[in-house]
Amino acid sequence: MPQNHSQVSIVIPAFNEEQTIGPVLHELKALGFTDLIVIDDGSQDRTSDVAAQNGAQVIRHPYNIGNGAAVKAGIRAATGDIIVLMDGDGQHPPADLPKLLALLADYDMVVGERASASQTLLHRRIANKLFNFYVSYLVGHPIPDLTSGFRVLRASVLKRFVYLLPNGFSYPSTITIVMFRSGFRVRYEPFTSPARSGSGVSKIRPVRDGLLFLLTITRLGVLFTPIKIFLPVSLALGIVGIGYSAYLLIFLTRFSNMAALLLLASLITFLIGLVAEQNTVLHFALSEVTDRSKRDQP
Repeated sequence: MPQNHSQVSIVIPAFNEEQTIGPVLHELKALGFTDLIVIDDGSQDRTSDVAAQNGAQVIRHPYNIGNGAAVKAGIRAATGDIIVLMDGDGQHPPADLPKLLALLADYDMVVGERASASQTLLHRRIANKLFNFYVSYLVGHPIPDLTSGFRVLRASVLKRFVYLLPNGFSYPSTITIVMFRSGFRVRYEPFTSPARSGSGVSKIRPVRDGLLFLLTITRLGVLFTPIKIFLPVSLALGIVGIGYSAYLLIFLTRFSNMAALLLLASLITFLIGLVAEQNTVLHFALSEVTDRSKRDQP
């Protein structure tokens, strides 16, 4: 017996997924989900037609803008109190959704954590572990699966940060950093991702998207945890500067402009990080005041 999930909006970005989107939507409908939003990001096949035939609301982009752009369009169109983000290639099992939704009672975001066996490519597993470690350092919390796109969130929380999401594939990591740094409750729940089938092949370009991904994470780090970005750089410059100065004074009995420049750069970098950290604190305080005033309005 399917349950009533009328307050749940499911957002599914899709690009050339005509062979997989139909079964995904069919299974979601069988589970009682009715608010299904498929964003066709410029597909060249029948993705839109198949989605519409299976009862989904279809938003079609005239050309491929990006996975993140498709997700943002779906979030803005969602009307439910709860928003589910998932892929249309069959890698996010709809059967696991009821479990994730049940956990949301105590959290603001529940993320489907992929088992290691689900990530078959060695270079992708290594890259994900490195990115997980980097972001765990930035947010001060262990991140087991940074890039999982299988997420359940409260709409009132997610829609506050839509403007921060990038147009590319790094939107899951952006959501993760924003949620942790904003003090929201996050839960990771393991699931097994089935192998891709049909036309469901990865659209990610490892080198290009990897570099953009690193840039996006660093940009968010500067925005939300600037001291954790600037302090290590400042310390590195300071250690090199002190070591170089000591070498010059002890062995050559002189000082150089380069040594002074390194020490000055260390100090300036630290001060920039300190000012940026204060700006971040003020930003969060202002956002909290703004949100409270909106909630207090009749």
